[in-house]
Amino acid sequence: MKKNTTIRNALISVFDKTGITEFAQKLVQNNINLFATSGTKKILKASGIKVTDISKYTNFPEIMSGRVKTLHHKIYAGILARPDHDKNIINKYNIIPIDLVIINFYPFFETVNEKKSNHNNIIESIDIGGPTIIRAAAKNYDYVTIVTKPHYYNNIVKEIEKNNNQISYETRLELAHTALQYIFNYDYNIVTYFSHLYTKKKHSTFNSLPKYLNYIFKKKQNLSYGENTHQQAGLYVNLFHKYNMVQMTGKTLSYNNVSDADIAISCVQEFNDPACVIIKHGSPCGAAISKNDLSAYLSAYNSDPTSAFGGIISFNTQLNEKTAKTIIATQFVELIVIPDITNLALKELSKKKNIRILKYSNEYLSSNQLNIKSINKAFLIQNDCFDNIDQKDWKVVSKKLPTSKEKRDALFALKIVKYLKSNAIVYVRNLKTISIGAGQTSRIDAIKIAIKKACERNIDLKNSVLASDAFFPFTDSIDIISKQGTSCIIQPGGSIRDEEIISSANQNNISMIFTKKRYFKH
Repeated sequence: MKKNTTIRNALISVFDKTGITEFAQKLVQNNINLFATSGTKKILKASGIKVTDISKYTNFPEIMSGRVKTLHHKIYAGILARPDHDKNIINKYNIIPIDLVIINFYPFFETVNEKKSNHNNIIESIDIGGPTIIRAAAKNYDYVTIVTKPHYYNNIVKEIEKNNNQISYETRLELAHTALQYIFNYDYNIVTYFSHLYTKKKHSTFNSLPKYLNYIFKKKQNLSYGENTHQQAGLYVNLFHKYNMVQMTGKTLSYNNVSDADIAISCVQEFNDPACVIIKHGSPCGAAISKNDLSAYLSAYNSDPTSAFGGIISFNTQLNEKTAKTIIATQFVELIVIPDITNLALKELSKKKNIRILKYSNEYLSSNQLNIKSINKAFLIQNDCFDNIDQKDWKVVSKKLPTSKEKRDALFALKIVKYLKSNAIVYVRNLKTISIGAGQTSRIDAIKIAIKKACERNIDLKNSVLASDAFFPFTDSIDIISKQGTSCIIQPGGSIRDEEIISSANQNNISMIFTKKRYFKH
């Protein structure tokens, strides 16, 4: 059975001084001696609290503008001392055993993210003595209590007042674990900053991935299940980045809900005009931009009502009551993703227990995201595919030139095909999808599926624009496309048979645009 330890002497060195005066006052009232670094001592002295300056105890001043203040053997020996083993050393060198350490650091993460910060400010925010003190205290948790967060102050006071200045083993262990995590998080931020510096100095644009990947993830919530009901799943967020989705209503999210929502948000935010994108099993099944959210939704839904059943519906504008009522009356849906929603719309959707509402921030997309895929005992990492499509890079390779309308539809189609599983084909007309073929092992099968789906719904593909996520390897695809009356094709180009493909487009009076950029999505 591990014993309680008695608190007699406390070392205080805190940058975040929240609640420290009140805490220190309580410690003094319980006859605990206080030692503090100069900044903390000044605050405590101003409140009339008796405290000894660390420099007076060590007989060594703080030097180098505070860079060196706690780096002294009397401090570390006092923290690391074991009463049963080190008594002779303590007496020989007049070392005071330190039983309680209250410490937190310069705000490195906040300094890095301040707009006015420069490299020198950031470097000076790297705490040196603090992490070493925490490691010493945590290592010696059998005898020492280490506190790194102000919200523990009240519990410490309650425990020492209840137990005659004693702290339990369980509390010391919990606080040691918390303190070591605090160091780990702190060091993570420093390593990340230096990784960015190293990447800028040493790597070309092509090879800009970090040499080491340093992420800390914290479980935000358990999910109802994974891809299948027998799989457990959780949502973990990067501890130092803001998570931009908030669930407003509905049951617990599943793994598939969150995954599809991420794709839905990324896709719908490609557009500035009111847009709606419906996602099913990781791919868009309907998308449209229009004059308002209701019109966009109806166009997206009518693109493929069968696939839309149970899909994830996303918007890039505020969702209103009329659209909410229309969705409920039109289809079965489990999740709606929006940047904003009116109170009446939220009230209407809240009546349906099965409908979950996720609200996302408009800062959701980021151009420097890393895409991480888990494989057996390793990870595959790549830059995210998010990019601003630049039409200046396009090249019209056909004799027939695309009209302005076709170019607008081509841009819309390209923004959708980016999010489809390869091989992918999307037919578009008037800024809405009219048929989609995706997730096939051959491009011609993707085309055939899109045509088949259009025929089943009596949708005429005449004068449509077709986007392909990758080049056409053979002219057979163009032959099939031309029979449907498609007027424009946008694709990356790059096939060894490009000249044959272009010739086939010319023979069938189809305008063709090469983007020089492929959008595979596996």
